[in-house]
Amino acid sequence: MVTTRPREGSEGADTRYWVGVASRDHVRRGAEGGFCQLGHGKAAPVERLSPGDWIAYYSPRTEMRGGETVQAFTAIGTVEPGEPYRADQSADCHPVRRDVAWRRGANDAQIRPLLELLDFTRGQKNWGICFRRGSFEVSRADFTTIAEAMGVPDALPS
Repeated sequence: MVTTRPREGSEGADTRYWVGVASRDHVRRGAEGGFCQLGHGKAAPVERLSPGDWIAYYSPRTEMRGGETVQAFTAIGTVEPGEPYRADQSADCHPVRRDVAWRRGANDAQIRPLLELLDFTRGQKNWGICFRRGSFEVSRADFTTIAEAMGVPDALPS
């Protein structure tokens, strides 16, 4: 069974903010199904998420092995209560997922106008390298910038 680290401190005080990376078609499947998976379904990245954390997806392309260039944040939501779980995607594919309450009405936010606004890309000539990790933690300030660009500035509690 997949387990998560326990949360410490008061609720909300230790909220973390994440960026996941997946093709737009994969992000849409997750948003429609109310879940996220990271690193092609690996357990470790999903286990780092906890209920109440926020996640936004960046999609470099429309499809995993090709398609058109997207280079935008394509979904945003909060991790729901509950533990990570294995899904039966196919006979030989059992990715680990977490339930997520995705914000409906969020717009795609192109990365280029945000490059000099985000700490993790500011001043980086090769800004795309950070997305090769598949998922990573970002500051609340960076996450707020992403949420505002996606048209959901009220997404984060004050």
